[in-house]
Amino acid sequence: MTSTLNRRLLLALAGAASTGPAFAQSQAQSFAAATAAAATAPDEPLQPGPFQPSWESLGSYQTPEWFRDAKFGIWAHWGPQCEPEVGDWYAREMYFEGQPKYRHHTATYGHPSQVGFKDVIRRWKAARWQPDELLALYKQAGARYFMALANHHDNFDLYDSRHQPWNATRLGPQRDLIGGWAAAARAQGLPFGVSVHAAHAWTWYEAAQGADRQGPLAGKPYDGSLRLQDGKGQWWEGLDPQDLYAQNHPRSANADKPNGIHSQWNWGNGATVPSSAYCRKFLNRTVELLSRYRPELLYFDDTALPLWPVSDVGLKVAAHFYNLHATRQGATQAVLFGKILDEQQRRCMVWDIERGQSNAIEPLPWQTDTCLGDWHYDSRLLREHKYKSANTVIHTLIDIVSKNGNLLLNVPVNRDGQIDADERRIVGEIGAWMRVNGESIYGTRPWTRFGEGPSLADSAPLQGPGFNEGKGKPLGAQDLRFTARGDTLYASVFGLPADGQVRIESLAGKAHRPVQRIDLLGGAEKLRFRQDAEALTVTLPAGLAPSPAYVLRIV
Repeated sequence: MTSTLNRRLLLALAGAASTGPAFAQSQAQSFAAATAAAATAPDEPLQPGPFQPSWESLGSYQTPEWFRDAKFGIWAHWGPQCEPEVGDWYAREMYFEGQPKYRHHTATYGHPSQVGFKDVIRRWKAARWQPDELLALYKQAGARYFMALANHHDNFDLYDSRHQPWNATRLGPQRDLIGGWAAAARAQGLPFGVSVHAAHAWTWYEAAQGADRQGPLAGKPYDGSLRLQDGKGQWWEGLDPQDLYAQNHPRSANADKPNGIHSQWNWGNGATVPSSAYCRKFLNRTVELLSRYRPELLYFDDTALPLWPVSDVGLKVAAHFYNLHATRQGATQAVLFGKILDEQQRRCMVWDIERGQSNAIEPLPWQTDTCLGDWHYDSRLLREHKYKSANTVIHTLIDIVSKNGNLLLNVPVNRDGQIDADERRIVGEIGAWMRVNGESIYGTRPWTRFGEGPSLADSAPLQGPGFNEGKGKPLGAQDLRFTARGDTLYASVFGLPADGQVRIESLAGKAHRPVQRIDLLGGAEKLRFRQDAEALTVTLPAGLAPSPAYVLRIV
């Protein structure tokens, strides 16, 4: 109990205005000016060009070759929800009485009727953030593009936004984080992307309208219903909490259930429909983000497009984004990701699968997004050493690339802006493998088959936006995955066969042209092999060092 009280005291002292009433008054005036400016800001201009805000027009999209060649990106899914360091969806789950994050919040910061997520934002300082160092590390790990979180469902913009007063240049770090990430990525020559999740704040925060049902504070409302006028004399005087929480509306069906929102992700099943003002504000914030920072990649955590089908603002954002990067030939060099796409929508953007993989070679390029641990940083994963291993990441990457996909890997960043020792080791191990075997990844295309082996008989179906990761049979020494570049075929082997022989039935003499030469990437040249009517059999060198995968170059 004493340690908890001491921590609360330290947090309170850290959050106090140390320069007295004059500073507080000046801050309140600054907040009020930002709030007023946001309310009267004109609409952001949309970029004209060949793409119009309709599915029919967006259907002319073709994925740029640079993205198809890149194959591997790293993501910093980092924002104020990393301040508590207990994992994802903190700003929602802290408002569900009795849930683990509610218990953490009340023990660490105070009751959500008195200390809400707005107060967590204030405490987050990102004091040791060094984007240049991290981007140099990610490039060494083999990343060919980089993605940064621009806002999450918590509705807090991590950039200098004139439409959202609750942003990182005024609160928390008081820095333009997206600007810093963008400069660091471009200094490394990496295409830069942003992920935008704020369309769902409308329903995601609905638990903040609630109150405890039992205990000493039963019935006392959480802070999700506070208004501008409630801030008089508070640290947030001049800011309207509704610009953050967006809860001036009736709650959706099942809003009191932590998982109720999942069935409403496409704005059905009893979700309260967002207001036109909410949709307009989302449009302006996102268009400003794209126009100011000019990212080459844009990730939406939405079914199809944000606010679709209750609003057309997602279509407007997509057309604007593509037109910003349009070529003289009427194509675009931009890449836009969406989830749970129908056949028409897959022609309009790149299909993203969350924490999962396709079970076939897809006719159009696609992407998996996954994470070493939880999306937002969770310090328990370091203490318990429970991150994905480099072997798992590399196996996942090889499998995805063999099926015409890319991998976007989130490396969670802690509250201070650093990645931890386990993550650094894993990232380094990925880089070591890529430096030897990247030839089989970058710039390749699917072969006629993506693979062979026992894992093909035990694939797991996708669930919603993905979520079949780790549910199929693990890749082993009898499994193969193929990629190709021109007439060169690459066969990845996920372990050493007991007899030292790799058998590839797809390259049997009766089904394939005669093989001329086989090398082991990073190792022996001109391996011994035999090609007959049953299979191509390759003899691996003795004494090979352990590796996540061995890659054969076959010509």
